[in-house]
Amino acid sequence: MTLAIAMILDAILGEPRWLWDRLPHPAVLMGRLVGRLDDRFNAGSRRRLKGALSLVGMCVAALAVGWLVKALPLAWLCETLLCAVLLAHRSLVDHVRDVAKALRLSVGDGRVMVARIVGRDTRAMDGPAIARASIESAAENFSDGVAAPIFWYAIGGLPGMLLYKMTNTADSMIGYRTPRHEEFGWAAARFDDLLNWIPARLTALLFTGLTGLWGAWHGIVGDARRHRSPNAGWPEAAMSRALDVAVAGPRSYDGEMREFPFVNPEGRHDSGPNDIEAAAWLLWRAWAALLGVAVLMALL
Repeated sequence: MTLAIAMILDAILGEPRWLWDRLPHPAVLMGRLVGRLDDRFNAGSRRRLKGALSLVGMCVAALAVGWLVKALPLAWLCETLLCAVLLAHRSLVDHVRDVAKALRLSVGDGRVMVARIVGRDTRAMDGPAIARASIESAAENFSDGVAAPIFWYAIGGLPGMLLYKMTNTADSMIGYRTPRHEEFGWAAARFDDLLNWIPARLTALLFTGLTGLWGAWHGIVGDARRHRSPNAGWPEAAMSRALDVAVAGPRSYDGEMREFPFVNPEGRHDSGPNDIEAAAWLLWRAWAALLGVAVLMALL
């Protein structure tokens, strides 16, 4: 029942600013560790090996913390609270809905808000591009920030969830094909791909099942396989068909336009705030389904 209670706490409390203004968030602590290892070892020769060994060290540390928590007094309470902190459903939905609210005010306000949840250039985005980016981010981040941690908790308990979160944090910081990180971050990116392989596909199945669009599964699989990411295309393709909108497509990074293909190109290209709200509602439905599974697992 620990996981179910943690999910409910996250849904109610989200990310309380009063707490994280006083204490470092566990994800921040993980980020600091990644940053220090990057500064210390990402130099000279054999960067891929150094990155792989650094990742092993990070993962061992994450597993050790998980096992230590289980040895604490009131371990069940500590584990529940830590699980709630490591989930990111409420904060994700709040950020996505903030984009919809801002976009209803103006395109400029929408650009400001969407810049908080995507890494692409937002200064030239029009309304539909803002909506597409928000929906795409909602789908991908639900898979990474909610479904995957729940999956790995189900597989390996708190150590499994911490192992996943550490890997995902490392990937978000160093798992890029840039001159600095292409070699050092290679292991983090590949291991994150591996850990997300099943959760991404389960998320696509979940979105599809909740909307009853099994007839669209062939198209979802096709779009997912054409996506530049081995995993992100699955939840994005399922979400796009659930809303009947196109997502992804061309976008700019650091002033350079990249011609990525659309996901569900036959869908509407005029998405707006209502579509963002519909995506947020689908996230809540998916969360409720996962909560039901967590409760069932506890009872069994």
